[in-house]
Amino acid sequence: MASLTPLDSRRAALDGLRAALSTAHRSASPEAFTLAEDAIVRSGLCELDAALGGGFPRGIIATLEGAPGSGRSAVAARLLATATANGGLAALVESPARPEGAFYPPALVAAGVDLERLVVVQVGDAAGVARAADILMRAAAFSVVVIPSVSLRAAAWTRLASLTHRANAILVTLGSGASDELRYFASLRIRLEPARVLFAGSGGLFCSLAGIEVEASVLKHKRAAPGRRARFMCATFESDGAPLGNVRTRDLETSSRTSERIARSVAR
Repeated sequence: MASLTPLDSRRAALDGLRAALSTAHRSASPEAFTLAEDAIVRSGLCELDAALGGGFPRGIIATLEGAPGSGRSAVAARLLATATANGGLAALVESPARPEGAFYPPALVAAGVDLERLVVVQVGDAAGVARAADILMRAAAFSVVVIPSVSLRAAAWTRLASLTHRANAILVTLGSGASDELRYFASLRIRLEPARVLFAGSGGLFCSLAGIEVEASVLKHKRAAPGRRARFMCATFESDGAPLGNVRTRDLETSSRTSERIARSVAR
């Protein structure tokens, strides 16, 4: 039997390496981006949870970014509802003096939040937000903690990210945007925009808001496939008012629709 030349031996080694890599490789199927049930907190919004690979991953900082009325508070309320179900605990840090304001308790109840299982902390500035979040995460008793999106130093976000990971919780920030430091330390970033408004009843003074259709864009996701979009409905908490049988809709311009319109005009 003739001995292998140096070139043949290199080819044989390369073929063996390719075969080993092919055997160990797992294809990037949708199942590869699906998180285990005990590693997530579901929002209850099926379309959004599906875009996130099942739900919000535990142990991370997540941002809900969008203007007031974009649906960010509705998503946060759904997470608080999930956290307070079945005897769990959640925490809400509010800063009434800031643009984010405070949550309306009846709206939280309508979203399914058990107020007896919710700790509410009111603070006045960014330092107070950081201090409250630090204490709540060190307690390791809350699965979801919601705070306003504030500008903090990288050292503060490093500590909060570490505490959140250790507590196996989710630290959710709400704001119109995120600072450079928060963009770096957040493992999940979601931008929310109202896409359609639903009005109930006739026009004028007898018209009431029935809900909004929200478009969510996953800007960043370290534990699943990024870049996904989802649309879902957010109903109002009001139980009285105009009947919902007569509903009118009004479409709004979102960034994705603006991009599509620009792309069509360029193609022409």
